[in-house]
Order: sequence, then structure tokens, then C-alpha cells
Amino acid sequence: MDRFIIHGGRRLNGTVAVSGAKNSLLALMPATLLSPGEYRFENAPVLRDVTTMSRLLQSMGVKVTQSNHAVEIDSSGISKFEAPYEHVKKMRASIYVLGPLIGRHGYAKVSLPGGCAWGPRPVNLHIEGVRKLGAEIDLDEGYIIAKAKKLHGARIVLDVSSVGATGNTMMAAVLAEGTTVIENAAMEPEIVQLAEFLVKMGAKIGGISTNRIEIEGVEVLHPSDETTIPDRIEAGTFLVAGAMAGGTVRVERCRPDHLTAVLAKLDDARAKLSLGRDSVEITAPEEIQPVDVATAIYPGFPTDMQAQWTAFMSIANGSSVVRDEIYFDRFKHVPELIRLGARLDERENVVVVKGSEKLHGAKVMSTDLRASASLILAGLVAEGTTEVLRVYHLDRGYERIEVKLRSLGADIERVAGEEF
Repeated sequence: MDRFIIHGGRRLNGTVAVSGAKNSLLALMPATLLSPGEYRFENAPVLRDVTTMSRLLQSMGVKVTQSNHAVEIDSSGISKFEAPYEHVKKMRASIYVLGPLIGRHGYAKVSLPGGCAWGPRPVNLHIEGVRKLGAEIDLDEGYIIAKAKKLHGARIVLDVSSVGATGNTMMAAVLAEGTTVIENAAMEPEIVQLAEFLVKMGAKIGGISTNRIEIEGVEVLHPSDETTIPDRIEAGTFLVAGAMAGGTVRVERCRPDHLTAVLAKLDDARAKLSLGRDSVEITAPEEIQPVDVATAIYPGFPTDMQAQWTAFMSIANGSSVVRDEIYFDRFKHVPELIRLGARLDERENVVVVKGSEKLHGAKVMSTDLRASASLILAGLVAEGTTEVLRVYHLDRGYERIEVKLRSLGADIERVAGEEF
């Protein structure tokens, strides 16, 4: 099992390019089940999660080829309408096949998902969305079984603005008879791209990028190609790395308009920012100012940046409060950051951070994707050597993060083999 060894204290400088957004591609790939034919996705990140989705689709008879940051899919030969546990257990995004399967084929058997070490993240919103569209739902031995002769439009009000439930319901509705309205829909860039891709396939969708999406069902769709948007969380992670360990770091091939909340907080921390059309240059503050953060649905501060911000505030000049209003128990990184010398006090969904002048290297363990990123960031500025174990979590969402950080001057290496 691989681990990272980081020798802290190196100042970061230089330019780094952001990969395609995994959370966007993982929604686009299942959308190919809505119409048989050939698709090509450019700017595809090379990640474990993309491989997992590819294998899931292949288990259904879909042809998937990954090469040179592109994914090619031929969905003409789909022969099974089941997402088995062996694939779904590795990644929660696998549930995205539910909507397309029931929407086009009238049947779906999807294992209840896994893939995360923290928190209850219920799938009831996904189930209720397709149920209101007319699907009959049964839960049998850990599987969601959905059946429908033909879906019909409905008004669906999401109790929580869920990205996954919005995407799944939208994909189920595009081939349904009549009009579907999704209220309290997610507005994240990944959902916007999925909606725009469905329109390219022939869907009729209004209200894109708003919290009220209206879908007029069509009889058939057709294949299309797409270029995956940049990963806003990867971009935010590198910007925080620059704020902590810079120097000056230029993050290229990103979308500054997708990063407004993160950029505002970095500005409050006294980082110097220069924005281009597809780039952000950050110069580390001379003295990091403490800044409170509360996560919120987009366009608010993303929960996927909460752990990285906690690491950042651990070296600020003063105390701050980090509150996660999306997931109340997403704090597995806290005890590991404490091992590195961070002064953190966790209380339910709140962490009180007392900034320290120095962190100290230690052996720490990754527990989930974003927690892992926070440990890397802390290791970059810690005195001595930090070992981050179980970095397969990082490989789910960051493409060659150690290579990109080394290009900025970090002393970080991946070591394969047993953990000690």
C-alpha cells in the first residue's frame, strides 16, 4: 500500500495545471446509457474513480476506452441493467446509473453505495426522485430495484440541495412523458455541465444553473462529445497549498468563476491574488490572518475544501472557527492534524482552530479523499518528515498530486509497498 513521505519547509513557486473534474466526468459517463452510440470525453482525469466507473459500465456490456486524457464510450452493446456491489462499494457516484437505466430501459438493479469512510450520506433523495417519476422501487438484499413501463413528468422538491439526486433525477426525467420540475435543485458547476451535455444530446432543459430546473421529456436522445470542466476542488487545494507554503503559485487551466467563495476567503487571509481568464496566481501572505468558514451549498464555500482550510488555519496568526453545515461528521482529519501539532478543538460540526507557529512531522493516516489532502498540505509546512499512509484515497480524486507538487518545489515522494 503506497504512502507519501514529505520533508517539510520547502517554499512552493511555479505553475501547476488543473486536471478535469472527476465529479463532472462521473456524471457524464452514466449519461451515455440514455442513448446507444459512441461518445468521447476530453480532459478526462486519470483517477481511480474514473477507472471504477469504467469497469462498472463495462460490466453492463458497455465498451469503455481510456487513453491520453480521453474516455471513449460505446453504449450500443449494453446487455445488463445491474450495478453490482463489487463495483458500487468502491465509489458512491456509481448510483448515477440508476436514473439513466430506469429512464431508458425501464429497469435498474443498483447496489446501495459505499466508498466513503465518513458519515451517513443517504440515497433516499435519489430513490424518491425516480419514484415520483413513476418507478416502482423495492429494496432487496442491499439492492435498489426500480421498474417502470414508462416514466412520467412530476414536480419534485428536494429536501436537501443534493448534487447526486439532482443529476440522477434529471437523467431519469429527460426521456419521461411530460414535464418535470426539480425544485431546490443543486447549482454546482458539475450539474450545470451535465445539464448542458444532456441538451447537446437532444434533451429539453430549462433553468440550467438555477435551483429550479424544468425538463420537457423527449422520445429519443443522440450521442454527443464533451470536454470535462476543470476540477474546482483540485484548483482550490493547490491555491491553499500556495497560501500555506508559497512563494507564488500560478494555478492554470481552472475556472476562477467556479472558485469565488474560496478566493474570497483567501483574500480575507491576506493572500495576494491575480485572476486571469483561466488562471489564478496566489502569493502567500506575510502573516496568515485567521478567517472563519462555514460550508454551504454552491456557490458557498465547498464542503470538499473544509479539511484543507482547517489545515491552512492551523498555521494562522490567531484563532478561527471552521463549521461544516453540509456534513456534520466530516472531521476524520482532525485527530491526524493534531498529531502534526495543530491545535484543534472539535465540537460536533465545528472545529475551533488556534493557529500555531509551527507544525511538526509525524506519521499520519488518510481516512478519506479530502482529509488526505489536508494532511499533505500540513506536511508541506511541518518541520521534519511527515509520512501519509493509505494514499489510495488521494488517487481517487487527485491526478499525480505528488508530481504536481514536486514541480512547484515540494519535497514529496511516493513509496510503494508495506506500511511501517
